[in-house]
Amino acid sequence: MTQHDPSQGRRDFLRASGALGLAAIMPGTVCAVRSDTGSTPPGEAGAASGMPPPSRAPLAPQPFRRLPAGAIRPAGWLRRQLEIQASGLGGHLDETWADVGPDSGWLGGTGESWERGPYFLDGLLPLAWQLDSAPLKAKAQKFIDWTLDHPWPNGMFGPRSNDDWWPRMVMLKVLTQYHELTGDARVIPLMTNYFVHQLGALPQRPLRDWGRSRWQDELLSVLWLYERTGDPRLLQLAALLRRQGFDWQGMFADFPFKAKVDVAALEARGGGDDVFMKDLGQRVHGVNIAMSIKSSPVWSLVSGSAHDRAAVHHQLAMLDTWHGLPNGMFSADEHLAGRNPSQGTELCTVVETMFSLEVALAITGDPALADRLETIAYNALPGAFTDDMWAHQYDQEPNQVECSLHRRPWTSNGPEANLFGLEPHFGCCTANFHQGWPKLVQSLWMATADGGIAAMVYAPCTVQTVVQGVPLRIEQSTDYPFRSRVEIVLHPARAATFALKLRIPGWATGSTLSVNGHAQPTERAWRFVTLHREWRPGDTIALSFASTPTMVSGFNDSVSVRDGALVFALPIAESWIKWRQRGLTADWQVYPASRWNMGLPENAVFRRAEQPVGPVPFSRHQPPVTLSVEGRAVASWKAEEGAADPVPRRPQADASDTPQLLTLLPYAAPKLRITAFPLLAPGSNEHPRDDHVG
Repeated sequence: MTQHDPSQGRRDFLRASGALGLAAIMPGTVCAVRSDTGSTPPGEAGAASGMPPPSRAPLAPQPFRRLPAGAIRPAGWLRRQLEIQASGLGGHLDETWADVGPDSGWLGGTGESWERGPYFLDGLLPLAWQLDSAPLKAKAQKFIDWTLDHPWPNGMFGPRSNDDWWPRMVMLKVLTQYHELTGDARVIPLMTNYFVHQLGALPQRPLRDWGRSRWQDELLSVLWLYERTGDPRLLQLAALLRRQGFDWQGMFADFPFKAKVDVAALEARGGGDDVFMKDLGQRVHGVNIAMSIKSSPVWSLVSGSAHDRAAVHHQLAMLDTWHGLPNGMFSADEHLAGRNPSQGTELCTVVETMFSLEVALAITGDPALADRLETIAYNALPGAFTDDMWAHQYDQEPNQVECSLHRRPWTSNGPEANLFGLEPHFGCCTANFHQGWPKLVQSLWMATADGGIAAMVYAPCTVQTVVQGVPLRIEQSTDYPFRSRVEIVLHPARAATFALKLRIPGWATGSTLSVNGHAQPTERAWRFVTLHREWRPGDTIALSFASTPTMVSGFNDSVSVRDGALVFALPIAESWIKWRQRGLTADWQVYPASRWNMGLPENAVFRRAEQPVGPVPFSRHQPPVTLSVEGRAVASWKAEEGAADPVPRRPQADASDTPQLLTLLPYAAPKLRITAFPLLAPGSNEHPRDDHVG
């Protein structure tokens, strides 16, 4: 496997074939420290510690803190979803894809030695511990042990074939999770030595391109270590990373990219005075932007600035205004592409946006970020996978009428980009998608600044933590987001007094709350309701939210349909054609086998029907919930080269067709779908219903 040159633009290094030589090693001034794991059983130390360490001065306090990795385990439908991931590519990728196989550079081999091994581990590691899977733990442990046992003499770590800062930023995130899970004594010395080396090396070898765009992801690990060691050099490194990193907050303050980007024209301008970001396309690159969403909140922990902390909201507003899509994401195929719902979003962008929102939610405490996180997690994330998670898309489209090798309206991607397969278009998403579900699990509950606990995102799970010095187990039972009721049972080791916070989603038109069957006052949407009381073993909380199906306005006066955290779409009958076998999996094209060009009237009435959540939660074959609504065909709305034309603005329905009853499914269930519908011109729905579509 050749080593890609990370100093080139993404499209350039797709074509790169030369291997990087061994980087020159600076004279070693830091001794490599080797410590054995010790007697702490893997999987117990992090979770047993219960709560994250408190903020260490001078870092700014934050309203919530993410619990240590391993403190939260999936249950119910969410556990089934993670089991599907483990049974698919998530648990078997190394058996069928050489880039993370036995010859990986992150196992000491001569294979791929850049970002793919760390990306793979960033999801495999938490998945293995959340499912308590011995085989998956063993797979992850091989990479971890090689990394920890082979530091460079100067403090660097990882494959010797490159000294790029970027892939090590990902592996640092892996090591922080691993330490929380196991308490392995090798982690802290290795990270300390690396950061000392980097502090000395960055003035002569500064961040460039990918590392410069993604500096905030390393800052997370630097601050993680500072809170555990208090080493003041880490704050110096934090400031240096910020100075050398790209100023995302500044770019979004005067956001210049307000339309689909002509990437070739942008790159033709060159880097100007910015010699450390030669590829200007990096500024509109979807994954970079997804990672950057956390940059201002994370930096606010160092700066203490409320302006920095709040800047994330302006950044999201700019993305929504100029590039927002109905599934909670922004277009990025692979660069910013406007609001047309036939544009796509890269899967890496989806999972990195989720992680950035999880981090920003803890730092800002804004429940609106949890709403957005749920929208992405329960729609865009599963929407990019086959039901068995043995195949995924690079790009997904909200209005996705065909997945084929035809030309697409991508900004820069190729014809394979929305196929379902092993590595359609490019393999970064193959390595990186694994973090989506496991990291969501890690953010379902968080510790509060006053020593309590908070329900941030709703899904079935169990929590093992410590509150006010008392061990606490929480069982959360729910079919959310398919249902609106949540039941929480608390099992403190003994009676304990603390505050428990429950998020009220922004879409909730009302909510009811009870403790042990006794009604409690609740809160308005986009707030937390706080229950401060003495909690005893077996105390039970019941929480329900009211919602109604709603049409949300979008591109060209189109409308999408939401009910609670779910976006709904019109399923298109699917004809799956295997293009080629890819080891244990295959690449697939999907062609439409039913009419899709339907519009909705202004006065649409929706009827909701519920069924049990099946073994595959987001499957079109057994959808847990459906909506029915009358629509009309729009004959003038067509597709070209496998992509739906832009949604027509207020079209007349086809006069020769009568209204049809449409059955809408949760967005992720159909792989061919219409999510943004034309809003029909007045008078287009006057005839009686004729038939049924969906």
